Amino acid sequence: MSVNIARRADITPEAVRRVAWEGEAVALADEAIERMDAAHASFRAFVDARVAEDPGALIYGTTTAPGDGAAVALTAEAQARRPTRLWTAHAFGAPLPERVVRAIVLARLANFVDGHAAVRAEVASAVAGLLDGAPLPEVPAQGNGGAGEVVALGRLFYDLSARLDLHPKERMALINGSPCAAALVADVALAGQGRLALAESVVALAVEAARAPLEAYSADLEPLWDDDHETAALRSLRALVAGGAEDRQAHQGAVSFRILPRVLGQLRRAQSEAETAAAVALRAVTDNPVYVLPDAERPLGTVISTGGYHNARGPAAMDGVGSAWADLCQLAQRLTDKLLQHPSTATLLARDEWTMKPLHMVQTGWAEEARALAGPTLLSLGGFGQNDVPSMSFLAWRRADAIGRCLDASLAILAALGAQALHAAGQAPPPALAPLVDDVRAVFPPVDGVRALGPDGDALAAAFRRRVFDGVAA
Repeated sequence: MSVNIARRADITPEAVRRVAWEGEAVALADEAIERMDAAHASFRAFVDARVAEDPGALIYGTTTAPGDGAAVALTAEAQARRPTRLWTAHAFGAPLPERVVRAIVLARLANFVDGHAAVRAEVASAVAGLLDGAPLPEVPAQGNGGAGEVVALGRLFYDLSARLDLHPKERMALINGSPCAAALVADVALAGQGRLALAESVVALAVEAARAPLEAYSADLEPLWDDDHETAALRSLRALVAGGAEDRQAHQGAVSFRILPRVLGQLRRAQSEAETAAAVALRAVTDNPVYVLPDAERPLGTVISTGGYHNARGPAAMDGVGSAWADLCQLAQRLTDKLLQHPSTATLLARDEWTMKPLHMVQTGWAEEARALAGPTLLSLGGFGQNDVPSMSFLAWRRADAIGRCLDASLAILAALGAQALHAAGQAPPPALAPLVDDVRAVFPPVDGVRALGPDGDALAAAFRRRVFDGVAA
């Protein structure tokens, strides 16, 4: 199957899932092809008219060089000397996962398909063709400190630029804008959907294993708190533990159990913002300079230099999700502590120093690593010449992705302890949690004697990661 792209509004988070995560190709609609070629022709007419009126007209990246060369119009001789290949393929370091690179290629089309990048349909078709299944160039996740995404996009489209006879504006259109930011925040948002469902199930399993009181998840709290995301968390927890043990702790639960709907509500809030940020970024026109299409007042259109290549919302949204994941790692550590010391589970889980009790130390390690990674991604003071403020999307994604790995491991430990407590007590899980418990025990079997649990923990964390990414190689 192929995802059909007729307009930039067709580039959505769901399209990213299909193209980047599930490997579908992209087909450009005939109307998009016609629109791009018409826009390119009107842009060329606009440039010719401007230059005829003023031979020194400054149209960034077309009659001028990029970056610090923006202040001087190129001579005909200088135009002829311009490189045919892209000139920014300089980033290096650990590569992005291929799913993210595929998402960047898809997001690159948003500037093209409605005509605002003034590229020919031939160029857009070549970009879409990169998604047909052949291996993609590696794009470094590190070393991207530019004002925008030119060094990463230079690596991605470097070989493509050698196969095409690119016009000046088309060179800039391949490397300008913020398709990387759009793809990165979309990746975090899609992963967040899986991690939210997994996290709520695992903490509900801990609630059931400890037989914690359920009053902290009461429907009576919904109108009192009056928060849509916390209401959703309350309802999710109630559904997950429905049909569980009837005999529960008589006095109020520990804070770590009682605050679950508030913490999960905040995760839902951060997840919602990431999904919105991704949807907006994927369909946005972020080219610089951007071609404003012809209208009655401007029959040839016009060109505007912008800061569209700097996505400020994406890093903040990724930071929000990453911080919420890091908070859950801390909470998983507290719940681990409660399961290992709670009167109803301590004798089941920690009766021997050499069985499951050392997992408490492992859990603390993952929580501390997540804590060290979390925090705001602030604007950098680095920069050079005209490009004096770097974009921060890559750093925000790397932090969120690393925290997500910590959360996968933290949830694996908590799930293993919860499943073990039910096993040792001979207690059946609530119906909604039974599939999770079966999956956990298939990878991390019940502990009835001494064995190394590190490999089991690795396997369960990997299984959780596969669950988050829906079978995609992560």
